[in-house]
Amino acid sequence: MNLRKLLVIAGAGDYPRLVVEGARKALVERVDVLAVKGSTARRTREAADAVHEISIGSIARGIRWAAANGYDGAIMAGQVNPLSLFRGKFDDEVKSWLAELSVKNAHSIFGKLIEKLEAAGLKILPASCFMDEHIPGVGPLVERELTAQERSDIEHAKNVAHDVGVHDVGQTVMVKCGMVLAVEAFEGTNAAIKRGGRLGGKGAVVFKAARDGHDMRFDIPVVGIKTLKTMHRAGASALAFQAHRLVLLDRAAVLDYAKRRSIAIVGVDSGLAPAPLRP
Repeated sequence: MNLRKLLVIAGAGDYPRLVVEGARKALVERVDVLAVKGSTARRTREAADAVHEISIGSIARGIRWAAANGYDGAIMAGQVNPLSLFRGKFDDEVKSWLAELSVKNAHSIFGKLIEKLEAAGLKILPASCFMDEHIPGVGPLVERELTAQERSDIEHAKNVAHDVGVHDVGQTVMVKCGMVLAVEAFEGTNAAIKRGGRLGGKGAVVFKAARDGHDMRFDIPVVGIKTLKTMHRAGASALAFQAHRLVLLDRAAVLDYAKRRSIAIVGVDSGLAPAPLRP
């Protein structure tokens, strides 16, 4: 795909900025940002060639603006508070889109958004594109070895994550001594870890996964320093994830924090296709 003009539809956090920077390294000529009021970070805005801002409730107008500006492709990146999808003051057009959904989860809601974007002529690319430096592979990321119990719990968590992924429930599973402490629902990764920590205390493992057939155009698994700090407060001792299928933000800070807190981090071969790095 000949990509000269890219639009990054940017939520919160550093992820959208890293996409902008990665696209520049890949010699994309122009990278603009469609910013969400109150969410998109200043550094993301500063990294872009141009910025257009919308509110969470005026998505339909943002789509029409983007379609009118002739982008070769668009990437959706960054966090959107799940509660905003229920509490946002949407215009009537967006309300009608949401009313069409009999099941509301990340896949159905963002899938509907992509449907509307592509109907307007915007090609939505995988959110992993241009993130070469931030998608780790198989093996440990820190020197601390897994214990036998952690290895067993990671294997169990991997299997549970696979099964719940069939139903688009969530991406995070927390296990201790063979017991499932938490499965992420709509509350997000950190809230699920906190819940599991209250039940299990020290020594649990956290597994982060994307289901088989996961739509990498949105909601790709992401871990950052906030995740590690939440794990430490919850007493979790190890983090495992599907290799080549997760974005690791704040890599230097994450690995330093894990080393100082003796938290193991390991990429596990899932046998599934890696996230695409180019359109």
